[in-house]
Amino acid sequence: MSLEATGQREQPGTDRTWSIETNGINAVPDEERHGRPSELFWVWFAANISVLAVVYGVIAVSFGLNVWQSILAGVVGTVLSFLLVGFVGVAGKRSGVPTFALSRAAFGRVGNVLPTLTSYLSLVGWETVLVALATLAVDSLLDRLGVATGTHTTVIAFLVIAGVTIAVGLLGHATIVHIQTWFTWAFAILTVGFIALELPQVEWSKLADLPTGNWLTGFLPATSIIMAGLGISWANVGADYTRYLPRRSSSRGVVGWTVLGCSIGPIVLITFGVLLASKGTGLSTSANPLGDLAEPLPTWFLVPYMLVAAGGLVAGALLDIYSSGLNLLTLGVRLPRYQSVAIDGVLMILGNIYMLFIAKDFLGTFQGFLLVLGVPLAAWAAVFLVDLATLRRDGYDVRALYGGEGRRTVNPAGVVAWLVGVVIGLGLITSTTKGFTWLGWWAKGAFQGSSLGLLVAFVAAGLVYGLWAVPASRRPQPHEQPAVGAPSP
Repeated sequence: MSLEATGQREQPGTDRTWSIETNGINAVPDEERHGRPSELFWVWFAANISVLAVVYGVIAVSFGLNVWQSILAGVVGTVLSFLLVGFVGVAGKRSGVPTFALSRAAFGRVGNVLPTLTSYLSLVGWETVLVALATLAVDSLLDRLGVATGTHTTVIAFLVIAGVTIAVGLLGHATIVHIQTWFTWAFAILTVGFIALELPQVEWSKLADLPTGNWLTGFLPATSIIMAGLGISWANVGADYTRYLPRRSSSRGVVGWTVLGCSIGPIVLITFGVLLASKGTGLSTSANPLGDLAEPLPTWFLVPYMLVAAGGLVAGALLDIYSSGLNLLTLGVRLPRYQSVAIDGVLMILGNIYMLFIAKDFLGTFQGFLLVLGVPLAAWAAVFLVDLATLRRDGYDVRALYGGEGRRTVNPAGVVAWLVGVVIGLGLITSTTKGFTWLGWWAKGAFQGSSLGLLVAFVAAGLVYGLWAVPASRRPQPHEQPAVGAPSP
């Protein structure tokens, strides 16, 4: 039996800043656990400070909502969706295992392949899109500064941004935490400056005239889109950044610091986006929203804005490329973790070459496809969290996760619940961008043009799994294995 199969590391694990992390998807031993839940604040704040969150505020107003309804949709959608990330993080702290290796408990080793593959495609896809958007932002801002732009500046900007993303992903967890702390301070200060300079663009009288929107057909779809773009898209990596925390760490601290770090930036930026919607909602459909936001800025602030616009995207891409490498290992690729990140980096580079230099209209198409992938991720999150809350309260049988005694190849309850959620959810969403259209077969009324299908997929998958798996777990099981990794009090 391999060392990976027993949950043991192949070599002494390290998690030191500026050193390559050697742990893969193995369970991190207790003697290597370190840190405090408060470090999650820095990880998640930096990853979610992107000024693209301004667009969500504009989108909320586009559903016919007034100022206070739009802000409430932003707050509710942000906090509720990031609670999912925090709860998934609790599972990592309990077990020392990354997210999709833990997912084997609910789906089985073979049954877990499709959800993991979906997560992998989503992570590699989003890291590609974020790097592409950051590259385009730098290129457009250089143009505003009077620099002669063209293919050469695009190539240079891309190489720098992609190089930083891949290098930090190769180094791993400790370096990511360290860098995200820097990013948090820098981007928070610069974002305050950005908002202060943009504030004169707000047309306060028009905001006061916005009518009250419909709570069912306006508020709920707006909230669902914000949830889809924020917490639901991060839930599949929650445990990857908590598995090094000591087992005794507070579960409430894990959830609280995660939600706090994730939510502050988006809530502020979404609220500001609501105010900017007084100028119209064209920003919500802009092909280059970062460039549009830079238009009214004074020339002297363009370089700081460039750091915020591109850096905030890179901070998110760092988490994507690290977790996508862990997903690849979970799929069965037998490589050291840093080599799996290198593979993801190559895929990201190839994707960006195609989007930036060959099919320049492909970016919007690809983003539409990635939004559709949000449905299976929402269904997965429901199954994972119901499993965590009901069947793993005493911890995980870590040996079974890695193919040891007590393993399950397929857990029918998890797989069927996930598929039910996926089918229902895909039938209730629409995703229309340039070159890509998905029209759900039941997407009518409030479901048309919204992400409500993601919420329905989440509820449906959770209900099916809860009604099937929980009663079955209470029946006596022959040769039942004890759980390993009890939660902290």
